[in-house]
Order: sequence, then C-alpha cells, then structure tokens
Amino acid sequence: MIARLGGRLGRNLLLLATVLFFGVPVLWLFLATTKTSEQLRTEAPLAFGSFERIGAAWSHLIGYNDGIIGVWTLNSVLYTVGSMVIALLACVPAGYGLAKFRFRGRGVILFLTLVTMVVPSAALILPLYLQMSAIGLTNTAWSVILPLAFYPFGVYLVYLFAATTIPDSVIEAARLDGVSEWGILTRIFVPLAVPVIVMVAFFAFVNAWNAFFLPYIMLTDSDLANLQTGLQLLMRNTNALGGANFTGIPIREPEIALAAIISVSPILCIFLFAQRHLVAGQTAGAEKG
Repeated sequence: MIARLGGRLGRNLLLLATVLFFGVPVLWLFLATTKTSEQLRTEAPLAFGSFERIGAAWSHLIGYNDGIIGVWTLNSVLYTVGSMVIALLACVPAGYGLAKFRFRGRGVILFLTLVTMVVPSAALILPLYLQMSAIGLTNTAWSVILPLAFYPFGVYLVYLFAATTIPDSVIEAARLDGVSEWGILTRIFVPLAVPVIVMVAFFAFVNAWNAFFLPYIMLTDSDLANLQTGLQLLMRNTNALGGANFTGIPIREPEIALAAIISVSPILCIFLFAQRHLVAGQTAGAEKG
C-alpha cells in the first residue's frame, strides 16, 4: 500500500515538474505580449500587463513592411500544405507496396529508407541546393515544397502499419473478388489506415511548418520567406532585441513574442483536432491481425 502511494506520488510530482518545465515558458510568452519592453525588464516575469498592449503589439507587427508577416504566413501555408499533400500521395502507396508486395530490391529500399531517416537534414542541404539550382528552381516555392515532400519517415510508418495490422488474407480475398490493386489500396487499405495517415500528415505538417534552414538557403527574396525565416529577418532588420531601430515601427520583445505565438498556433490547432487519430495511430500496429 505504501509502495503504491509512493509510486503515485512520484508520478504526480514528475507530471507536475514536466508541466512547469514546459508550461511556464509558454505562459511567459503569452504574458509578454501584454507588456512593454520596459515592463518585461522591471516587472515580475509572470505578471499581466494589459489587453491594450496586445492590440498595440498587433498593430506594430502588421504595420511592419506593409504587413509582410501576412505574406510570410501565406507562404508557410503554401509550402506546408503543398509538401504535406505530395508526401501523403507518395508515402501511402510506397509504404503499402513495400509491406504487401515481394519484389527484387525490396530489402535494399527498406534499408535506404531507414538510412535516410537518420541522416541529418543539414547534411542534405548542399546536394539539394545544387539539384534545385541545376534545374532552375532556386528562389521558387518548388525549391522548398519538393524537398519537404521527400518524407521517408512517413513511408516507414505506413509500412509498419500495413505489415502488422492489415492481414494478407483480406487482400487475397479482395483479389479473388476481382478488385484491382488500385481498388484494394484506395477502397480497402486507405479507410483502414486513416489513423496512420493522419499521423503521417501531422508529422509532415509539423516538419514543413517548422522548416527554417531549407527555405533560408533556397530563398533569397524576402517576399518568398516562410514564417520561421521571416521572424529571423524581422529580428535582424529591426534590432528587436536591442540596439537602434531604423524602421520607424516599434518592433520589440512583445511584438516578437506575438509573432512567435502566431507561428506555433497552427501546430497547436492541428494537434488538438487530430489528437484522437494520433493516439489511435500510435497503437494501431501494437497487435498483429
């Protein structure tokens, strides 16, 4: 009994410590938008400022460079949705084919998929840049969308789901009934694989939305930047974290905090919407059959 209570207390303390460790910085980020730069330096870290300061920070942020943050947001949506759709169109058939078809070179493809997953993304930037430059796609949306659409982790997730969850007998029965291979994929496998497809879509979305180094290297036009590289340009061009500001618009710590909230809000919304499917996708391959 004592051991059980001790274990429960330990779990609760660990949970509380985790919530404080991750939650306090997020809470501070939200509260920072309610203060001025001077208040951030002089008042308590978790003190609340005023709702008027949020409106002022918003006005300053959208007033910078004729509202270019809206352009950066639309660019992020374009790059993220475009790469996610292409990734799904490639990952689902590829993972299913690797799991349910036996062909020469299958093991090599699986091995290369695993190897590609562990290669640091920064190591691929130079080859990708040279490839995009060779076909004239640098400084275009495609130079960001196409590399982000290459998502071997998604292929492996679909492969694991198809190999451990979908019985071969179901596929054989469909073939005996005269269903084509494409029909088996679209009418049988895809409806059953909704949890893992949502999981792949979520991870692909997060990977593309948070991309910084790839668009930073591929894009030279600030009007093509996504939110992540745009925030870096915002801080660099306005000296938001200190120094002289020559833009005429007071972009300081509260405005940067508000921009950071804008950049993470889509991921939070997508996570809340897809949470049920994500949990189902994590446990879908736990049992065979």
